[in-house]
Amino acid sequence: MPKPLDIDDFLQGSGPILDVRSPGEYAQGHIPGAVSFPLFSDTERAQVGTCYKQVGRDSAVELGFDIAGPKCGEFIRTARALAPDSQSDPFRHRQLRVHCWRGGMRSGGMGWILELAGFTVYTLAGGYKAYRRWVRETLAIPKPIAILGGMTGSGKTLILQALADLGEPVLDLEALAHHRGSSFGALLLPPQPSTEHYENLLAEQWAKFPLDSQGLTPKGQRPIWLEAESRRVGTCRIPNELFTQMEAAPAIEVVRSLDERLDLLVDIYGEAATAELVDATERIRKRLGGDRTQTAVQHIQIGNLRAACAIILDYYDRAYRHDLERRHRAIPKLDVSGLSPAASARLLVERWPQLCPH
Repeated sequence: MPKPLDIDDFLQGSGPILDVRSPGEYAQGHIPGAVSFPLFSDTERAQVGTCYKQVGRDSAVELGFDIAGPKCGEFIRTARALAPDSQSDPFRHRQLRVHCWRGGMRSGGMGWILELAGFTVYTLAGGYKAYRRWVRETLAIPKPIAILGGMTGSGKTLILQALADLGEPVLDLEALAHHRGSSFGALLLPPQPSTEHYENLLAEQWAKFPLDSQGLTPKGQRPIWLEAESRRVGTCRIPNELFTQMEAAPAIEVVRSLDERLDLLVDIYGEAATAELVDATERIRKRLGGDRTQTAVQHIQIGNLRAACAIILDYYDRAYRHDLERRHRAIPKLDVSGLSPAASARLLVERWPQLCPH
């Protein structure tokens, strides 16, 4: 019989993770790295559920076997491709981790099929529901963080990437959300994950920042760097457990000249389609103002993106200053004008203890 594991042992185990929930459940959110390995399609799952409610458990079980039975051979062949045999030890690489929603019949049934085929199978006690509890508990663990702020176009994301290259702990909220955090933020990026899956991705990264016995990161006083964000990054919502920590964390504002900021924005969005740029500008019409919006759109349509960005930045700069005033606290500034992202990151690491002593 498949052996059930608690969430920590399951996540730290070996072998592919097979998510046997329906494709729709998987798409809504899943354990990062897990393979969609559905016992039932979305339609089949609905049929079994309806049978359970209207007829009873026994009939639903029979229907489940009727549906899944003809698929068993394909389940085994696919699993063998995911966990192939080893030439030296046929069973060495044939371990699988399997889970469903609650750790019930779907994972148990799939585990039974795969064990008959020679796999060693481990199931997740409590299923994906237990994993979601782990996500919330993990994100609630307090850790030393620092917030990197700055006006739009200051190169904060590039500096975060440079910090990571230096070995500093970084949680890139925008990269995981596939969004840059503005009306233009989705341009040239893949579709966003659901908020549920975004939380899963954040928790996976958060768990990778270990703390020592004094509650510090392995680099001692070095914080985990995050970019200043509102509660939403596009359609993704930062979970309260993490956002509360961000609100209380020390912050530093990087400052860059207007010309450099415009250069960076043109470089980022220069490949975007004209229609998409116009749509993104129209979405902030109420805040930008009708005349400014129309002028910015005209610049975009004739290919003068720099002039359009100069108009749009006026709105984002005012919004940024308003947010700073709302927080009622002074934030130290670090001028990085003329510096590359790598040089900015090195300066930030060097100056952080003096700018934000604690």
